[in-house]
Formats: sequence, C-alpha cells, structure tokens
Amino acid sequence: MIKRLFISALFSLGVMSTSAAQSTEDSHTPESGKIHVPNIQESITLDGVLDEDVWQQAHEITLGYVTRPFENTTPPVKTTARIFENGEAIYIAFDAQDNNPELIRAMFRDRDRVWDNDVVGLKLDSFGDSRLSYQFFVNPNGIQIDAIENEMTRSESTSWNAIWDSAAQITESGYTVEMVLPYRILNFVDSDGPKQWRAEFVRFFPRENNLRISNMPVDRNNACTLCQMGDIEGFASAKQGKNLSITPYGVAAVARTRSPSTPENWDYQNNQEVGVDINWGISSDMMLQATINPDFSQVEADGGQLAVNNPFALFFPEQRPFFLENADFFSTPYDLVYTRNIGAPDIGTKLTGRVNNHTFGLLVANDESTTFLVPGNLRSSVARIDDESTNMAARYRYDISDDLSIGTVLTARKSDNYHNLVTGLDTRYQITPSDTLRIQVLGSETEYPEPLFTDFCNNDCSNADDFNEIALRTKQDDAFTGGTYRIDYRHEEREWYFTAIRESIDADFRADLGFESQVDRHKDVIGGGYVWWNENSWWNRFEFGGDWDITHNDDGELIEREVQAQIELSAAYQSYFNLQWVKRDTVGLRQDRSSLAIDGNTTRFVEEQISFYFEAQPNKTIYFENFINIGDRIDLINNRLGDRIVVEPAISLNLGTHLEATLAHEYVRMDVDNEELFTANLTDLRLSYQFSAKQFIRLALIYSDVERNTSNYLIDVDATDRNLGTQLVYSYMINPLSRLFIGYGDSAFADDNNPGLLRTEQTVFMKFSYAWLY
Repeated sequence: MIKRLFISALFSLGVMSTSAAQSTEDSHTPESGKIHVPNIQESITLDGVLDEDVWQQAHEITLGYVTRPFENTTPPVKTTARIFENGEAIYIAFDAQDNNPELIRAMFRDRDRVWDNDVVGLKLDSFGDSRLSYQFFVNPNGIQIDAIENEMTRSESTSWNAIWDSAAQITESGYTVEMVLPYRILNFVDSDGPKQWRAEFVRFFPRENNLRISNMPVDRNNACTLCQMGDIEGFASAKQGKNLSITPYGVAAVARTRSPSTPENWDYQNNQEVGVDINWGISSDMMLQATINPDFSQVEADGGQLAVNNPFALFFPEQRPFFLENADFFSTPYDLVYTRNIGAPDIGTKLTGRVNNHTFGLLVANDESTTFLVPGNLRSSVARIDDESTNMAARYRYDISDDLSIGTVLTARKSDNYHNLVTGLDTRYQITPSDTLRIQVLGSETEYPEPLFTDFCNNDCSNADDFNEIALRTKQDDAFTGGTYRIDYRHEEREWYFTAIRESIDADFRADLGFESQVDRHKDVIGGGYVWWNENSWWNRFEFGGDWDITHNDDGELIEREVQAQIELSAAYQSYFNLQWVKRDTVGLRQDRSSLAIDGNTTRFVEEQISFYFEAQPNKTIYFENFINIGDRIDLINNRLGDRIVVEPAISLNLGTHLEATLAHEYVRMDVDNEELFTANLTDLRLSYQFSAKQFIRLALIYSDVERNTSNYLIDVDATDRNLGTQLVYSYMINPLSRLFIGYGDSAFADDNNPGLLRTEQTVFMKFSYAWLY
C-alpha cells in the first residue's frame, strides 16, 4: 500500500509545466504555442512496429525533460512520440531508445499492475479545464495501464477501465509502442471546429532512479498539476458513434458452510445468477449506466488486516466494476460515497456527465439489507438492519473559472423506520499557483429504528444510561440532525509548504452511505515543512516537516493534543526513507467485549512513538519495504498504557518475466506492566503467474494468529484466535469488460474451543462476462 501511494505521489506531483511539446519541425516552447494534431484519414496495423508511412505524417514530439526526481534536466535516453487522429480515434506512437536494452524492465502482469516497469504514455485532459485527466500507459510487453487523475481531490484511480488497443515491441535499441484511443472512451465537449484540450507525453525510466521524462518542463512553485499540461489542438471531426456497450454475465457457484458447534453438519448452497450491465454514451459528455440483476460479486481477495486493539471499523477498497466506473464524479473532501456499504443490490443505475462548466453524477441502487457505521469520537461500530433499503448519491459542480469552482452533494439511504440524508456545499479556490483553499459544509438528518439500541446493548439495556458515544447515539426516539464543516488551506512552493486545517464534526452528524467513522470532534491542524533538492549526489530530495493539532468534543473537553515531526529522504536505488516522531496527549476508552457499547472517555494518557519506513527497488527482480513503530499505546480493552512494537516487512520478487511472488507480514506485540498482553501475526502470501497479457493464475494465502496472555486482561478473552483464508483464481481477459474467472476459496479458524484450524467455508465459482460494443 505505501509503495503504491509513493509511486502515485511521484507520478502526480511530477506533472507540472506550462509549455507544450517539441517537434522536429516546430519547436513548441511556452512561447511558441500548441501541439497541432493532424487529421489523417488512415489507420495502422497494430503490431508495435512503426513501419507505416502515416507515422511520418504524424506530429512528432520530443520528450526532453526529466521532471522527477530531478528538475528539468536532460534525459539520458532519447524518446519521441508521434500523434494523429482520423475522426474516430487518436493514434499515438512512442520510440523509446535505450543504450542498454538488456536493462529494460518489462514484466507480464495483469492490467494496471506494471507501474514499476518501463512505461510510456499519454495524459489527456479532454475538457481543457484542468479538473480531470485520462491516463493511458503501456509497458514494452504491451501491458496496459489506464487511470483517472482528479485535481479536485488530488487523487489517482486505476479502477477506471476503458477498452482501447495497444501493441509493443522490444528492439535492439529500446522498445516501440503503438496506441489507439477511440473517441467513444472519452468525454469531451462535442463542438464544431478544432477543440482545445491539454496533454502531456510521459516516459518512466526505472534504473538507479525512476526517472519521469516528459515533453515539457516543471514549475515546482505551482501546486496545480493538471493546470500545467500543455495545450493540444485539433480533433475537429471527433465523433463518438453510438458508444453503447451491453455486457451480460453469468455466475455459478457451489459453497458449503458449517458451524464449529456442529462440525459434522455442512450446509450446502448453489448459486446461479445471470444479469446484464449497460453503458450508453448519451452524448460525448454524458454517460448512463444501468445494471439488471447486477453482478456485484468480488473475485479478488481483500488484503489481510489486523483488527486487534483497533477501535475503528476496517476500510476495504471497492473492487466491483459498476461502482468503480466514473466514481470520481462523486468525490468530495469528505468520504461520503463508500459503495461497499451497498452489499447486495438487485438493480442500479448511474448517470454522469460534464456539459460546459457543469459536472454532475447521480447514483441509485437498492440493497437487500442496510449496513452502515455508527461513529463516536473514540471508536466506531458497524450496524446492520435486515430491511431492504434504497440508496442514492447525487453530485453537482459548477466551474466558475479555472481557479474557482463550487459544488453540492446529496446522499440518502432509506428503509422501514430508518433514514439518513446528507446535503452540503463545497468550493475550491486556486488563489495563486501556490495557494489552494478548499471548504466544505455538510448537514445530516438521521432516524434509527427502535431495535437498533437494543442490539447495541446486547438485549440488556438496564445500564443504558451509563453508555454514551455509540450506544446513546442509537437511542433516539425521533429523527436527529447534525453538521460538519472543513476548511483546508495549503501553500506549496518548490522548497517549502504550509497547511492549516479546521474540521468540526457534531456528535449527531451521520454520513451512512460514506465512511466517516468519527464524530463529536473539532480539530485544528497547523503544519509545514522545508524541502532540499539535489541532482549531483546519491540522494535527490530531503524534507523536514511536521504539524501540531488539537481536538475537542462538543462539550469542549480535550480529546487529543498531538505534535509530530518527520524527515523524508529519496535516494538512489529508488529508495525512500521516512523517520517520524509523535507525542500525543489523548484519552482512552473502556470497551466491553460482551456488547457493542462503551462507557466513553476515561483516563488521560500521553503516548510517545517513533516510526521508521524504508523501501527500495535496486533492480527489476526485487522490491522490499519495512515499517517499524515503537512506543506507547493505550490498551483499549483495559484502559491503561502499554508498550507496543509494530513491524511490517514486505517483499516482492519478479522471478522471470511471468512469475511474481509477494510476501507481506505484520507483527504486533503489546506489553502492559512489564508483561505480555498479546502478540499478533498476519501473513499475506500471493503468487501470480501471468501466461500472457490476457491470462493469469493467482494464489492467495492469508493467515492471522493472535495469542493473548489472559492473566493480564481485566475481562475474559480467548487466549487464541487464528484464521486462514485461501483463494486460487484463474482469469482469461478478452478486454477489461470481457473476462472469465474460475476459482476456489476457503476459510478456517481456531479459538479456545476449537484449538485446531477448522475449515468452516468452501466455495468453487465461475464467472464470465462479455461486452458487445456498438
């Protein structure tokens, strides 16, 4: 996870320039203008070989700047790109020269999983308003990456998948790539005449450093990344056609489960489902999606997480295609649309679009039950209502100018005797190239069903008046309201940055369609740092920074006061170091494991911790990382201070170009009063063999083991808690929407009453989908 975040940061922060590309015929600099894309009524044979005459007529662009980790230096390798269009698609070619082609990093991996390879590609803002860009990249084996970068939320998502074509060839002097991007996969304003878009051509060259090579220079004093993409003009005859895809699917599964109390009795289930997804491009800037009896099954296993001594619900990323498509249209500073809350819908529909300065999205889906978070200021719990619910999210944004936008959002969930409604306004103002202000204000109205409180106090509510936080939040006789706001100011320059944040969340605020796990918190944050850059030594970036924050509840009581300082270093062998010190004055909570209730704020504690993170990828064979945290930590169950150590190593091995092995481990030990409290281990092993760009087989093994010293607990707990999950999946991909999956999965557990691992669930499944494009 940290590796992905770091690579994403390098990618997004490095895309900064106001100039366009260089051409062999016309040197395109900030002074000399745009890239003009010629319209040529021809196509190509897509084989990765640049031997067609049409490429000589295409516009040629030179990638002449290293933008990360260095600042606009001359690249050690030559890269040229060519581009033309024919009214139906954009054609792009790359000639990536390499003096040592034997060092090219080119693996066979599944789609979107080759960011650490040699790759070339295009970033395209088809509205030209610096709000969102499409990303299309290809490695030397033809493996595709596509993603969306959102300037509003400063995020990137590879969950977006489009159907486009590419091919690549490794040559004696490097590698070449051909790409075809149909207009039907893009949103744009369908106007007459030439269109003004923005683009950047990029090559990643991972050797001692992972060089980011671009056709334009960088302004590190400009905090807006997409604002600096170069102008690109043309596409006068661009047309999308029908832009209709119909994707039926079928799922067949056989499963059996059993209870540890009666292990001899298996309960068998057979499941056969068929359904269809429909995507219709109503116009070039508006998309309608509908799904009937939708396939919301999840194929890939989630990564393992330890929940021991953690007061908050665990977050798992969305993996289901219907919810992932155009998810960025619903993004706001608050996480208001967490679609994994919608577990088993029968039907769903989504409308998204951008018309001139207007951006909008509407999502509606039902669910056979209702699951949501009930938050407090120190913990959260998951509540479930068996009644069917209707779920809706709506988002609208108006871009007043390139620098200023305002938006509104609405989410709603409703079932019998329950509802939650959230409405709000937000704005983003790019005051200067270095100064950004974001503000969001929200209000909510919620009504819980009467049985929910009884469930939270485990059917014994005789001491209910002693509960606050979560339990009392469910004891509402009528609908209740709450509000929140967030003000976020950031100043970012080449050598220093400053942040100031004010966030205020009432105790009665709820965002049940989202993932907001804390309420009754009013927090102020001030932070900043200084950055040193170096281009002539083994290191290239050094940062010293930190922040101070303070948090109170609605009654003005201090919940937390924290000071944090850290240093960061980026160096050779694609290495990164982070050393952090934290001192925190906070409160504990007493948690009764026999129910979901807690009795709130108790004793004040001072925690002091030191953390260290390191990662490196010295060659194309190995990547490794390690995170260590040592220091004080509250024993949440027993409401006292302990000593904790966390160690999280991980290693990835590329065993040839087809086989990848990844092993991650998490070790947590906590001592209280000089005695062990618990020791927890989590191991996540993944083996993947990629036969070609289209098919793979993958094995996942996730094992957790928690051992507790029961004599050091003030309440009764199990001494042992072990779990093992196994999954084997084969996949064949025709295109991102047309895939076959065949898989097997099982799970087993052990506790004090079942000392040996008892397999409690087994499943064999097959899933097939095929997309017809019109």
